[in-house]
Amino acid sequence: MRSIHPLRGATAAVVVVALAGTLGGCSSGADPGVTTLNFFQFKGEAREDFDRIIEKFEAENPDIHVVQNQVADADTIIRTLLVKDKAPDVITLNGNGNFGRLAQAGVFYDFSDEPVLDTINPAVQDILADLGNKDGEVNSLGYVNNANGIIYNADIFAEQGIEVPETWDELIAACEKLKDAGIQPIYATLADSWTSVPSFNGLGAYAVQDGFFDEMRAEGENVGPDSKASFEQDFAESLDRELQLYGYAQEGYRGATYDEGNAAFARGEAAMLLQGIWAVNGIKQVNPDINAAIFPYPTDAEKDRVIVSGVDVTVTMGRNSPHREEALRFIEFMFRPDVIEEFAASQNMIPSVEGAELSDDLALQSVKPFFDDGRITGFLDHQ
Repeated sequence: MRSIHPLRGATAAVVVVALAGTLGGCSSGADPGVTTLNFFQFKGEAREDFDRIIEKFEAENPDIHVVQNQVADADTIIRTLLVKDKAPDVITLNGNGNFGRLAQAGVFYDFSDEPVLDTINPAVQDILADLGNKDGEVNSLGYVNNANGIIYNADIFAEQGIEVPETWDELIAACEKLKDAGIQPIYATLADSWTSVPSFNGLGAYAVQDGFFDEMRAEGENVGPDSKASFEQDFAESLDRELQLYGYAQEGYRGATYDEGNAAFARGEAAMLLQGIWAVNGIKQVNPDINAAIFPYPTDAEKDRVIVSGVDVTVTMGRNSPHREEALRFIEFMFRPDVIEEFAASQNMIPSVEGAELSDDLALQSVKPFFDDGRITGFLDHQ
């Protein structure tokens, strides 16, 4: 477990005490006929969107009052609340490895028999299951997903007569054609070292499709370079290909930042950017009219392509919530198609509910077929 900076830990403790006090007194509102739900919410940029959801929900459910508690460092604070047996009524978290470990511990509600589960794309739930559930249970509901692929300038591709690459060889051929035309194929940004991770996730996804992590964990303390599953053996090709792509990046890419990359791509200084859909909003702040789309990191066969996706927001509730019926009513409302569509469009994400409409943003529409067909897979680094 990572250490916590003393000031950060003290701040978290103050927040936990405040939340615990709120939770302890939230069985009812000022009106004895109104139940107050504590809504633990981790995503700062979604506060206003959730305020709108709460306002609509309360208008239709006057017997329930929802209090949104948006917190920073949610992973630390939710663990502390759970240890104190002060689980919020409704919880949103990022679907990452920390969340998976909590789910495995059995602290969250089991949604296996809830009708709302049947409305969600099964491939989204598979990503969460890979992170962790208590045995035989479904401990959270994926709400919105991101997409990690190669962002490309659709106008540059069209002007150069380049089709979206569907195989690795086609991607390299596209890079060569762009280079020959005097166009920078790829903009890379290693001054922010984390920006090497999206391409690693995208290319490495193909090395783990046959149970790599299960096999590696089964090796336990004996895992090593000669194990049945090891990074040295299984990821050699992925890393070679990542290095090959960086060979098409601009000079000085080790000194370029994430923000500089978004701006340069927005200005048309490169045809591709090794990022995910989260970068599109930043790109459009510089050039609102850019036609930016996304394709998955390709592999050798077109039919094997998958888009890497993370569950940006997953929804759950405490295992023993005293307000189970009311909390489930709020959750079911959140997953109503019209509600989730509005939220996903505002956050530039993909809604999890099957049949829910995506916004007309080209980046979202370009990855829609992969979500419709269930051709998505989780982030390696979440493992």
